[in-house]
Amino acid sequence: MPEPLYFALDLKDDPELIERYKAWHAPGAVPAAINASIRDAGIDGLEIFLAGNRLFMILTPGEGFDAEAKARADAASPHVQAWEKLMWEFQQPLPFAAAGEKWRQLEKIYDLALQT
Repeated sequence: MPEPLYFALDLKDDPELIERYKAWHAPGAVPAAINASIRDAGIDGLEIFLAGNRLFMILTPGEGFDAEAKARADAASPHVQAWEKLMWEFQQPLPFAAAGEKWRQLEKIYDLALQT
């Protein structure tokens, strides 16, 4: 089974926007086409956590998941593009993100299981 992938992104630091963003991610609020695009890409699990205005996402890929194929499918999907445009009203890049970069993959630097 592939290892989970971890990402971070910031929300605009505005309590009202943050509450609206959370509401968009409540059970049943995410459009069905978005959930389908995630599942159809071979993603077994996806969770987003919030601390202040910083988001952390855990993506659990299934066997055969291809991030590049997912990116191409997202770019070609009007549903995903509309969702991304809507979400960008709430999101902002991390201060050290590259131009155009949204979710930034985290680097794993510690694992207790690997310690002696």
